[in-house]
Amino acid sequence: YWISNSLKYDENFENLIILSILLIPSLLSLFYGLFSYLLKFFNIKMNFSSILIFSLSFSVVEYLRGTILGGFPWNLITFSLVNIISSLQILSFIGTYSLNLLVITFYTLPIIIFFNVKNLRKYTILLLAVLILSINIYYGLNKIEQAENKPKKIISPSIKLVSPKFNIERFFVDEPIEDKINELFQNSYPLDKDLILVYPEGITNIGEINQLENDFDNISNQLTDNSKIILGITFDDGEKIFNSLAVFNKEFEIEDKYNKNKLVPFGEFLPLEKFLSKFGLKKITHGYKSFSSSTERNILSIGEISFLPLICYEIIFSGALTKNTDNYDFILNISEDGWFGNSIGPVQHFSHSIFRSIEEGKDILRVANNGISAHVNSNGKINKMLDTTEKGSIEINSVSKAFPTFFSIYGNKIFFFLAFIYISLIFLFKKLK
Repeated sequence: YWISNSLKYDENFENLIILSILLIPSLLSLFYGLFSYLLKFFNIKMNFSSILIFSLSFSVVEYLRGTILGGFPWNLITFSLVNIISSLQILSFIGTYSLNLLVITFYTLPIIIFFNVKNLRKYTILLLAVLILSINIYYGLNKIEQAENKPKKIISPSIKLVSPKFNIERFFVDEPIEDKINELFQNSYPLDKDLILVYPEGITNIGEINQLENDFDNISNQLTDNSKIILGITFDDGEKIFNSLAVFNKEFEIEDKYNKNKLVPFGEFLPLEKFLSKFGLKKITHGYKSFSSSTERNILSIGEISFLPLICYEIIFSGALTKNTDNYDFILNISEDGWFGNSIGPVQHFSHSIFRSIEEGKDILRVANNGISAHVNSNGKINKMLDTTEKGSIEINSVSKAFPTFFSIYGNKIFFFLAFIYISLIFLFKKLK
């Protein structure tokens, strides 16, 4: 629904809306068709090793869906636990794909009741499963409680996440940049102290920023000398254009920037562009030229704070955030969720922030224009939030002290190690039988 919704903003795509509704689910269903087809080769029977085969096959196919051809790890089975954060704390050790494997296994276990084995063995396995789940929840509750009592890192100057709720149609018409900036500032009041103001993805482009000199003094004088602005912006260097996050001083001079690495197919670039452009097709977002992707994702710093920048759906990729081994204070995610329309899409998108925060052991500061803006701490707890319809700002004065997690060091190698354990158990059970 929400992918087809994003096509309605440009008449070039109106004829593709029905096609997207049919084609995208058909393509995604191939993964589940593959999973179902593969099961016939494993001689599935009513025994415990078959539960392991079923769970492992399902989770591997889910992993392929999340990684192959750029990947789309949306709505994995394990996301059904997003509101029970005590059960998710194990993510800091094993990550989302490994937890997905375990969740599928535990969800499948009740079928053991129908197995042709003695009742004592059935209920022993089920009781053991309940015990493991209880220990995991106890560990999670204890981890969350301990984190609450730990000292925080003070953020100076304070960070203010600003969600202006600009209607997405505004980005397809010419509008003075001064009007946009002044409206952003109005949603940021008060501005009477040093602040780091963070605005959403794609608010403006470098050409518009360069035009600010027409009304520059009236805008810059609203900020203190040490205030900074972080803004989602489009950069055009004449040859390539980038979807970027830029750090400005109060004079609107760029001090640092990050160019998006992982682009949305069709949304930000047109696959097979030379061929498909002949039929009048282009990327969905404003402008005809596709964005270019960068290969660098560096840690950005402002004074004594450092953060990992992520733009829009870059937050959804488990174990692929950065190769940089330097520690940093938090993850900053800017987004534009207006493409989702009136759907569950913004909530689904936001749920990934909870998983990434626990995996990486970092607070996530998320600011979305037409979506959920929030401060999520390193245990996945939402400290402050603006809902999809709420216009305003969130001021943040401290974040959790950040330390690398086991998963942030080893990433999805843990999933392959767990898959190897499952394979070993499958062969062991068959040999014992």
